[in-house]
Amino acid sequence: MTEHKNKLFPFAWVLLVIVIMAFVAYFLYVNRFKGNKTIDLSAQQTDLINRHENDTTVTDFISYVSDGSNKMSLDHEYSNTALIKLSRAVSAMARATDYVVKANLNEAETDADKITRDPLAITHADNIRKAADILIEALNNLQKAKYPTLAAEVAAVSEAAQQIDPDVMTLDQKSKVKQFFQRSAELLSKMN
Repeated sequence: MTEHKNKLFPFAWVLLVIVIMAFVAYFLYVNRFKGNKTIDLSAQQTDLINRHENDTTVTDFISYVSDGSNKMSLDHEYSNTALIKLSRAVSAMARATDYVVKANLNEAETDADKITRDPLAITHADNIRKAADILIEALNNLQKAKYPTLAAEVAAVSEAAQQIDPDVMTLDQKSKVKQFFQRSAELLSKMN
């Protein structure tokens, strides 16, 4: 019996070496097609925070909102002008950074124009909110694509827009509307 074990012992080693070599060959063959793949994380996101556009359309909006003499009144001229300037500033930033805006900025400007047609209409806050939502969508997408480090600032603008209650008269929530414009100006100032 011992003699029989001695004859099988070298055969077992040879068989074990062949099985190991087969596994190695299999893994080398399978991984040959995968190759070394490198991922360039810098190419996936572009952060233009350190690039200064100094776009005059953007600075015009920022100046308009920052000017303390602009008052909200029954004619809603301030809100109308601020929304239109904001829409154009967003469009200018998108052009300057080669970003295609998917939001309908013309619709935002149409909503802005609606608030000056009838000073006594009760839909002004609703139209401001609709325009703000469109502009937030555009700013949010622009921020994600070109300014990933400004996520908190876009969230602040969005939060300010959400505070505008469509069911409350605009002049009863002046501070909320102005805060939306101010936060938008702060965000665009960092982008510009």
